[in-house]
Amino acid sequence: MSAPDRNSHEISAGQFSRMLKHWRGVRRLTQIELAADANVSARHLCFLETGRSQPSREMVQLLGSALDLPLEERNALHVAAGFVPPYGDKGLAADNLQPVRQALDFMLRQQEPYPGIVVDGHWDVRMRNEGSARMLRPFRDAYEMENGLGDNAMHVVFHPKGLRQFMANWDEFARQMMHILHREVTQGSRAAAQLLDEIMLYPGLSADWRLPRQSQPTSPVMTLQLVKGDYRLSFFSTFTTLAMPTDAALQQIKIECFFPADDATAEIARRMALQ
Repeated sequence: MSAPDRNSHEISAGQFSRMLKHWRGVRRLTQIELAADANVSARHLCFLETGRSQPSREMVQLLGSALDLPLEERNALHVAAGFVPPYGDKGLAADNLQPVRQALDFMLRQQEPYPGIVVDGHWDVRMRNEGSARMLRPFRDAYEMENGLGDNAMHVVFHPKGLRQFMANWDEFARQMMHILHREVTQGSRAAAQLLDEIMLYPGLSADWRLPRQSQPTSPVMTLQLVKGDYRLSFFSTFTTLAMPTDAALQQIKIECFFPADDATAEIARRMALQ
């Protein structure tokens, strides 16, 4: 295979060097530690960070793996070095992912009569089962959210006119969701970083929520408690991800399944499924 074209060679090299140093700092590794993890010499790694040496495609891949970067950031690292990104980024829309879409649909159907949704890396809801449509419709019908934000799971939790207005334990639940968002930012998600900036503009959020904090759990599972008049639901949820995806967008897909946290919610789910 011929060597790739490198437009603005020096600029690409500088971008790669900055990204490499940035991620080494995020992972809190010294040059010697990263060199050992990547099985390269510390001298060569130093040259890569200063731009004195240019990485091969294999070296970019090796360093991305040693830094445990998400596929999105490995693509960006390749582009910064002047290479074509190796991982696809079409997500569920790709024609060759029909078996994945079928598998996700199967999992959502198996979750019946309880709610289940599929969210992407931006926390946009891409799929939902009938249980979700049935049980959450009374709340969704009352949203007053602009620009389609009602289909974004994070915005729905934090927007004052979204699901937040019906959450009896909003402060506790929102803190846990913020913890998840900070973890994704630390792992390298650009979408999560953008979401964090957007969400922090909403009223009623503590300024210290912008900083990652270790929360002290008060129960074995975090519940979502929803109340609208006499209609009350209590759920806990689980997240499932796809193992070993080779598509950057697909790596960020999460399946969230909601389970009843009390007998009353379970009975409501069964009753509504029969209607």
